[in-house]
Amino acid sequence: MQKKTTQFKALLQARDLQFLMEAHDGLSARIVEEAGFKGIWGSGLAIAASLGVRDNNEASWSQVLDVVEFMSDASSIPIMLDGDTGYGNFNNVRRLVRKLEQRGVGAVCIEDKLFPKNNSLLDNARQPLEAIDVFVGKIKAAKDSQQDEDFCVVARIEAFIAKWGLGEALKRAEAYQRAGADALLIHSKLSTADEILAFMKEWGDTCPVVVVPTKYYTTPTSVFREAGIRLVIWANHLLRSSVAAMQKTAATIHSQQSLLEVEKGIVPVQEIFRLQNVEELKQAEDRYLPPARRPDIVE
Repeated sequence: MQKKTTQFKALLQARDLQFLMEAHDGLSARIVEEAGFKGIWGSGLAIAASLGVRDNNEASWSQVLDVVEFMSDASSIPIMLDGDTGYGNFNNVRRLVRKLEQRGVGAVCIEDKLFPKNNSLLDNARQPLEAIDVFVGKIKAAKDSQQDEDFCVVARIEAFIAKWGLGEALKRAEAYQRAGADALLIHSKLSTADEILAFMKEWGDTCPVVVVPTKYYTTPTSVFREAGIRLVIWANHLLRSSVAAMQKTAATIHSQQSLLEVEKGIVPVQEIFRLQNVEELKQAEDRYLPPARRPDIVE
């Protein structure tokens, strides 16, 4: 099987538009792969929320890494981790890259805000940006630290989020590309894709561009193709849909004090066993356990 790093690099280099779907644990990572996606977005927001903490670097980088390891083990497609600001300075970024490679992660995305970060979609939150030369150092440190030549570092530009404008976004894009970024993620929280399209018009096709249309979701996907965007991230939708389903199920069981109404709308337990790959364990028991020790054999 092709290395996950190589798989991800191929997604960036593909001429047609590609897509990543958010996952936040091993189970959701497997669901993303089974749905047919070729890559996974290891969402910082979704991982933090699944741990019950805020998306403000309240979960340590090692705690995030533990989650990502389970995700990588549960799937055969590449993960791009939402690495926030790199969890510190250039030295933290170097260690992060080495640890992600050890876990078979395909890429990391780091953003040019100050640590600890605020989520980009928070209303009225301060979004201070890192100085360009400091963030350039992080990119260089990441690229110098990687052992696998196909591991990708994606530089996330938050100039629009911080309301610094198109000129600042382009200046940062040029600096990050020169520093060695394999792709650029340009982010916007407008309800339209106007900022993204303005950036693409000026930027051209000199470096792959990634977008996250969480807020401008009504934009037709064909618009992204025509603009020359390479990768679209559906960034938090498995988390949000699972929350809606859990809230509904919990409320129904609480009010009715019965499982009768919910059973028809949820997957059977056997589907959970299938996603856990329980069948493989049964086959392994047949290979490695003597008959007297097998749990399904009663003498």
